[in-house]
Amino acid sequence: MAHTHDAEDPACAVAHSEAPAEPAGRTLVAVFASPVAECLLRFGAELGFRPILFEPDPERRLEGFTAVTGPGAWLDATADVVLTDHHREEIGPVLRDVLKFPVRWVGIMGSARHTAPHVRALAGLGVPPEEIARVHRPIGLNIGSRTPPEIAVATLAGLIADRNARPGGFAF
Repeated sequence: MAHTHDAEDPACAVAHSEAPAEPAGRTLVAVFASPVAECLLRFGAELGFRPILFEPDPERRLEGFTAVTGPGAWLDATADVVLTDHHREEIGPVLRDVLKFPVRWVGIMGSARHTAPHVRALAGLGVPPEEIARVHRPIGLNIGSRTPPEIAVATLAGLIADRNARPGGFAF
């Protein structure tokens, strides 16, 4: 049975499988192999992102995902970069290197109730304040997420809202 929908709204046709979705051309870079990174990359692929795991430690991996160990051409204007562990010692050098590229968005997970460890790490490496300000924290929509899948959903929803210049949540 065909749905009646607004013929002027292409999104409606896509939602009802009456038209193909446009290729997204987006890249999701999860930095550091972690349970949240695994969910981000898996869910992100379903949402049309090209998933990339950036893990500087060659001993750490996620099954099913090829990891890159250093920055590369994939850090372009289509890339949304998410650091999934705010306790790793490599936060400063990794962010410093990522910020040298024209990535669309970069953020690091962590609670707003705690001091952001990346600020001191980047300042200590001589990164200018305007570059440090490019790093978002906290990230994702404020839905009270606690588990890796919930954190991934909140993060991806926030990235989609940001990319589409929307506030997120239920405000339209």
